Amino acid sequence: MRIARFSTGEGVSFGVVEGGPGEEFVSAISGHPFSQVQFTGERLPLSQAKLLAPMLPSKVIAIGRNYAEHAAELGNEVPEEPLIFLKPSTTVIGHGEHIAYPTTLSDRVDYEGELAVVIGRLCREVPVERVKDVIFGYTCANDVTARDLQKKDVQFTRAKGFDTFCPLGPWIQTDLDASDLALTTTVNGEIRQSGRTSQLINDIPALVAYVSAVMTLIPGDVILTGTPAGVGPLEVGDEVSVGIEGIGTLTNKVVSRD
Repeated sequence: MRIARFSTGEGVSFGVVEGGPGEEFVSAISGHPFSQVQFTGERLPLSQAKLLAPMLPSKVIAIGRNYAEHAAELGNEVPEEPLIFLKPSTTVIGHGEHIAYPTTLSDRVDYEGELAVVIGRLCREVPVERVKDVIFGYTCANDVTARDLQKKDVQFTRAKGFDTFCPLGPWIQTDLDASDLALTTTVNGEIRQSGRTSQLINDIPALVAYVSAVMTLIPGDVILTGTPAGVGPLEVGDEVSVGIEGIGTLTNKVVSRD
């Protein structure tokens, strides 16, 4: 099931996206999708709905250097334990929204295409064997990073924390085996990243168990699982897309914030 959050100009709703490419429509649901899905009877073509970020997480927990080739391309060792950091909720935008390049503060802003895990239940200290019970679904993510500031600051908060630096979408896929999915990032139609989730050093159950041992997870919280090799710079005017097998494609354009 593909759960989307959308606006029609008359308010914001959740809905289920159905149909094939070019013929998709959205069926509105009442309440919140983390509870039982109940259809309202409203149905409209997806082209008439503005897709928003599919959730508004209380926090985004990201995992660094979780693909060996990505760690190597930046001259880093693979960490002995998952390397976690936080992105503010204010970084989150949806499919079709603009990434704002802080041109007066950074000279290099990179894309990082990633699989995102969406938590569906309040949980803490989740055993690996119970992780599937707390996952609501999966979506595409772009962990946008001011690379020069990341190197300058050592810690990641400023480089990862600018407004608009966490595009998510286009929707949440709730029925999916995410253990071996193809992930591709393109810039202006040119493939820049190509990997598979089976290449994750720490897999999804291990990540959720590790993170939940540190902090309580709330429905809607997002865990970014790491990016494959091939990260690189974006320029104002670029269009960047993150596509994941079985989910869809998240596309955003880069504009100047200044």
